[in-house]
Amino acid sequence: MPNPPAGLAALNALDPEDAEKELLACCASRAFAREVAARRPYPDRDRLADAAGRAVLTLDWPDVLEALGAHPRIGERPAGDSREAAWSRREQAGVEDGLRAALAEGNRAYEERFGHVYLVCATGLTGAEMLRLLRERLGHDEETERRTVREELAKITRLRAGKLAEGDR
Repeated sequence: MPNPPAGLAALNALDPEDAEKELLACCASRAFAREVAARRPYPDRDRLADAAGRAVLTLDWPDVLEALGAHPRIGERPAGDSREAAWSRREQAGVEDGLRAALAEGNRAYEERFGHVYLVCATGLTGAEMLRLLRERLGHDEETERRTVREELAKITRLRAGKLAEGDR
């Protein structure tokens, strides 16, 4: 389905498979998309966003890793014209060019330590704030970092579900 109608009413009207495809733009976990699609219809944007955030928090760790696989590294400009790439570019708008090298170095250290990309809800943060948080999180133990990753993924997913409900492409 190349360009389905946008917005919450359209999402609610889609067949389950197409609704799941749309929801993958919010969080690239198939388990997430199945869960949120199965709970339709949503009466409003906030209920969809709340359901999306809750669904992320209950994902098994392999499903979280599946979702992380679709996220670009902080500081790297996502390429392409997909909705997810456009959203990522806007979310990371606070990254100043002068910080890209430091973020790249921090990303490498983080990935070596935890085995996945550093994820932070970048909306409204400056590059310096993202870098500071990355450095702080390098000191987390595995359990604390997994909890933090879930919370950050839930924030991102809530924002994106709201955009989806509003028909933002």
